[in-house]
Amino acid sequence: MPPHEGLVHQQEYDWRDSNVELINSDIDHKVKYQSAASEPAWNNGTIGNQAGLFIWRIEDFEVVPWPRGNYGSFYEGDSYIVLHTEEVKGDAETHLIHDIFFWLGRATTQDEAGTAAYKTVELDEFLHGAATQHRELQISPSDAFSALFPRLKILRGGVRSGFNHVETKNEPQHTDTLLRVFKHPSSTAGRDAVLVHEVEPMWHSLDEGDVFILDKGDKIFVWQGRKCSPMEKLKAAQVVNDLTIAKHVDVEVLSQEEMRGKVVIDYLGGQDLEFGTRFECARPVSSATERDTKKLFKLSDAGGELAFDLVKEGNGIGREDLDGDDVFLLDVGKSIWVWEGSGASRAERATWLKVAQRYSGMQLDAKDLSVAKVKQGNEGKAFWGAVEARADRKTSQELHEAQ
Repeated sequence: MPPHEGLVHQQEYDWRDSNVELINSDIDHKVKYQSAASEPAWNNGTIGNQAGLFIWRIEDFEVVPWPRGNYGSFYEGDSYIVLHTEEVKGDAETHLIHDIFFWLGRATTQDEAGTAAYKTVELDEFLHGAATQHRELQISPSDAFSALFPRLKILRGGVRSGFNHVETKNEPQHTDTLLRVFKHPSSTAGRDAVLVHEVEPMWHSLDEGDVFILDKGDKIFVWQGRKCSPMEKLKAAQVVNDLTIAKHVDVEVLSQEEMRGKVVIDYLGGQDLEFGTRFECARPVSSATERDTKKLFKLSDAGGELAFDLVKEGNGIGREDLDGDDVFLLDVGKSIWVWEGSGASRAERATWLKVAQRYSGMQLDAKDLSVAKVKQGNEGKAFWGAVEARADRKTSQELHEAQ
């Protein structure tokens, strides 16, 4: 039996069908803070007081610290909470800016995802509501999340959950592993942003635009597709270096265009394929890009009932379009931002996630996008960049054309 067969959840998690929309609605803030104050994961004297990167995995409804040696590696069968705290210098003093990401693997379960979502809100309460909350999906990593990890590695499998499990322990000493190395599809994620995805060890997982690493236990093969980039080759070499630190094995680097490269295809079950066969396989991430035209919506109950309306569309959206008495949703194409005004009503604040879910579920090109929520006064560079970047770039383009 293939090494990973039977090691996936019976049903993949669909965040739109979960009950995470109920978080931050009727639970009193004081009760949530008391709950947060009793969570050992947050109460180590460091969280909220010190800059840094902190990661936890959801295991049997518990928040368990992720080993620092595994930072940047995530299992597709799990849900994680990632806290990034940065020290920012202001005019008078320095202060801490917090970003909380709850990362949902493709095969995570509803109980894991729900726990991650609830605990994210709890951690925000522990930080006195000062954090920006991000919902991250494996299939569409945001620029802000990818920037935290120069090399983001997604592995098959996961930990036991409350109802279903993907077991990673007690497996045979070695099973063939195939890793796909490719550049983050978003050009703004950074020049060195590279993703590493474990894929099915079969020839149909190959794509000539990327680099693949086949670990057979006693030897490692690096297969370079004919269209792969120099950066992908470099990052693949770094991944191989990580793999060989703990064990000394031979490494052979092969190009798709050389006859010897056929040995990798043969190991992956492609013995019947002829040399020169073309390989194409869709990447396991969304290729969503920034919209040419942004959309700004307002969630408000000023008229007596909650209303969600488009208030501005185009490249001229700016800070002046945000009203502190309401909640706004900004759709930039590759991500969705929710901005909560400091004077927003309780109903507006309690409904933002439900509205964001319904909105993204209704948009064919937005259903799998990351969603981030920020409160007025705690915005970071990522949010203001999303608000203003397109407008600034458009203005620069128009000035260039005018010249």
